[in-house]
Amino acid sequence: MFKNKVLLISGGTGSFGNAVLKRFLKTDIKEIRVFSRDEKKQHDMRVQYKNPKIKFYIGNVRNSESLRDAMRGVDYIFHAAALKQVPSCEFFPMEAVKTNIFGTDNVLNSAIQTGVKKVICLSTDKAAYPINAMGISKAMMEKVFVAKSKTISSDETLICGTRYGNVMASRGSVIPLFIDQIKSGQPITITDPDMTRFLMSLEEAVELVLFAFQNAEAGDIMVQKAPASTIKDIAQALLELFNADNEIKIIGTRHGEKRYETLLTREEFLVAKDMGGFFRVPADTRDLNYDKFFVDGDEKLSTEEEYNSDNTERLSIKQIKEKLLTLDYVRTELDNWGK
Repeated sequence: MFKNKVLLISGGTGSFGNAVLKRFLKTDIKEIRVFSRDEKKQHDMRVQYKNPKIKFYIGNVRNSESLRDAMRGVDYIFHAAALKQVPSCEFFPMEAVKTNIFGTDNVLNSAIQTGVKKVICLSTDKAAYPINAMGISKAMMEKVFVAKSKTISSDETLICGTRYGNVMASRGSVIPLFIDQIKSGQPITITDPDMTRFLMSLEEAVELVLFAFQNAEAGDIMVQKAPASTIKDIAQALLELFNADNEIKIIGTRHGEKRYETLLTREEFLVAKDMGGFFRVPADTRDLNYDKFFVDGDEKLSTEEEYNSDNTERLSIKQIKEKLLTLDYVRTELDNWGK
């Protein structure tokens, strides 16, 4: 499906971008453009991959001109550029607004202007019932791409998105932190032992984007069903894998954290289409004439449940260990443990 096509990944130097490269460089794709503002990471990737299919573009999603220059001749876009760290977005919320909201609008406008055929925008479970600046900015990002999808025919530019939970071992996540603490002999610091999080590998995140690419209609948000675990069980699974006995220290919930995350709100669950391992949340296609909406409510809404990390499948410590061992990062750290 990507034969002789050009793909651009915004924020392409991140964990997701690297996973896409590893997946696609073995295919007959014509070119992959890595668009980001980090020249050091681009240089590192250039040295690591040494592949002529990869082209690097320095730019910022906040700058429409740099986007348009990079998008000429592009067929498809995976929009992954974002400010993702909850604490930094709490301290600098307007920076999250500029990148996650205005940046997404710039990406979509530039894609439409340059004739890109399909744009997949990557969102997060923190956008559902958001309580922190990062989640709020991502929720607005979703509203932006859903609204923008209504302004152009999907035959010209199809705009849709994905929403997924924590990506295991991604930059800034708890698994690398816990492993560093184990290896340095420090206590493992846990905010709330009963806090639950969805568990998804980078490869599964790529699969979700590809599923959206093949199945989503304009304005859709695609969600992959995922298991979850408590933070304490993740820490215990890592201790057992590393045969370590570090103390577990409870430090309390950080500002802006939820006890569990939601992938589908009650309102979305009401309209979501179950596609087996995935949910499809179609865009609301009503226009501004809301009279019929106010007159005719939907009594089913009060009976629906949301889909969150507390009511999904809960993994045992054994299952968590098995899932952790599928990660290259964890296997590498285990191989180097004790050397």
